[in-house]
Amino acid sequence: MDAIRIARLLHPHTEMTVILRKDSPSEHHYRSQLESEGIRVESIAFVTALSLPLILKLRHMLRRHNIRNILFFGASELRSLYFSIQGLAVNLMIRHGTTKTHPKKDPFHQLIYSRVNWHIAICQHIARNVRQIIPFGRRTQLRVIYSSLRNAPASRLPTMPEHGQPIRILHVGRVTGGKGQIDAIQACGILEEQGIPFQLQFAGEIDPGIRGDIDKALSSIAYRDKVEFLGHVSDPRPLYRTSHIFLFPSHGEGLSNAFIEALAEGLVCVAYDNTSFPELQGLGFDILLASDRDSTDLSRKLIEAVSVVHSSTRRKKNQALAKHLFDARRELREYLSLIS
Repeated sequence: MDAIRIARLLHPHTEMTVILRKDSPSEHHYRSQLESEGIRVESIAFVTALSLPLILKLRHMLRRHNIRNILFFGASELRSLYFSIQGLAVNLMIRHGTTKTHPKKDPFHQLIYSRVNWHIAICQHIARNVRQIIPFGRRTQLRVIYSSLRNAPASRLPTMPEHGQPIRILHVGRVTGGKGQIDAIQACGILEEQGIPFQLQFAGEIDPGIRGDIDKALSSIAYRDKVEFLGHVSDPRPLYRTSHIFLFPSHGEGLSNAFIEALAEGLVCVAYDNTSFPELQGLGFDILLASDRDSTDLSRKLIEAVSVVHSSTRRKKNQALAKHLFDARRELREYLSLIS
């Protein structure tokens, strides 16, 4: 959860209060952890509609803890937050991590968003999306701050397969619509056709709504025994370090944490040419991009990935660049520069 990660990143350098939704899974999971680390935790029963009790409680909380900077994740409760900070000297920052589709430039949203000091986008793709969808006030500014790696990557490249050993292909992320798991399964058909041994693994919680589609996709292929769903994996680092190719044909991402982790771990990475992936290529990463949602081209790029998997040059380049661009010290400096 990015909000918790960033709170931990900032905590040694500024006093932190983390406000979580009351009785949410996040509160149950993180409250005791954060409090044991010296981070103050408050919980509140957020509602999507305007709520006078919510406004008053938020305002009381801000005054009691003398909060002067708010880093807000999400937008559905922004209406109540807008009224709770009226008349207070608060620097309001909103972090955007996903692509938005519904414009919010009607008069009411123009009023609500006029109070925002900073929109923080996690990549240039999201920054462009924010410009298109979100109204800006006279003093509102936009900043791109790339996320840092959640864990320190390995110092060595993954061990490549010997002749005759299977190519290990990995996808990390929630198994749900639009994340590309079915695309990945189908793309591997070309490996089966060409007699290339492989193993495809998916690490991520499975959305019950897509299980039927997954079962249908598996039932239609002869290589279903080479496809494995691992479910939720709390620490995917051992998987990165025993895999060779990261196949991530998502239909749309903000900036995938799993993808930048795979780059930092030295895997050969394959994705569709959409959203933030060409941006990563523009930053200098040597990745393979298939035409957006083109399954035939995705198969071709997968074969290309297999052909270069033993080349350490591109993997070392990606590893070094990811460690540099997605460094926690850089992310920390950029957030601290916005705190008033």
